[in-house]
Amino acid sequence: MSEEIKRRPIKSFVLRSGRMTDGQRQAFEALQEQRGLFLDDGMIDYAEVFGRTAPVVVEIGFGMGTSLAQMAEEAPEKDFIGIEVHRPGVGRLLSLSELKQLDNVRVYNEDAIQILQQCIPDNSIDTLQLFFPDPWHKARHNKRRILQPEFAQLVRQKLKLGGVFHMATDWEHYSEQMMEVMSAAEGYANQLGEGVFSPRPEHRPITKFETRGTKLGHGVWDLFFEKVS
Repeated sequence: MSEEIKRRPIKSFVLRSGRMTDGQRQAFEALQEQRGLFLDDGMIDYAEVFGRTAPVVVEIGFGMGTSLAQMAEEAPEKDFIGIEVHRPGVGRLLSLSELKQLDNVRVYNEDAIQILQQCIPDNSIDTLQLFFPDPWHKARHNKRRILQPEFAQLVRQKLKLGGVFHMATDWEHYSEQMMEVMSAAEGYANQLGEGVFSPRPEHRPITKFETRGTKLGHGVWDLFFEKVS
């Protein structure tokens, strides 16, 4: 086995080949150049992309895009960048952003780690959102969870001082790991106090994952950690 293969990072997602609807495919093909962002373009210039200077919110894994579109519609004073590997969700968010004329939304159809490393400038974003990431609930798969100490520090590198890392999950064990990792992470402080989870904030829409989890009897846990150094 080559050194390159041995060093290949563990993926936190499985790239599902979900079927795109005709509308999603058409939106993807027609709107990606207009509303999409691309890994090969390198570091982003927010003012160039959005035509203004505004608070920047980055969301990793926005699913089908419904909640991100709603947040962007309700907060036109902010600019939103969504990162998602699954094309049907990207196509739907592109379609929603066009339908609602959300000029404050741009989309990457890429691996979030690569985008953070290669496209998001350091100390540049106000909020990073990680809502209902894959819980990898089997113990042997826990290492695939995206929220690991190294990831927390990558996010910290990209946040402005005073910026916020907002996480949410409907898996209790994952919430405990999130709290453990973030409480130990250098340069962060829990905005609610040590070890304290937050009630769902009004600005985070209830997602289909949250609804599903509630039906299954799961709780939902939100965490807010601020970059303090």
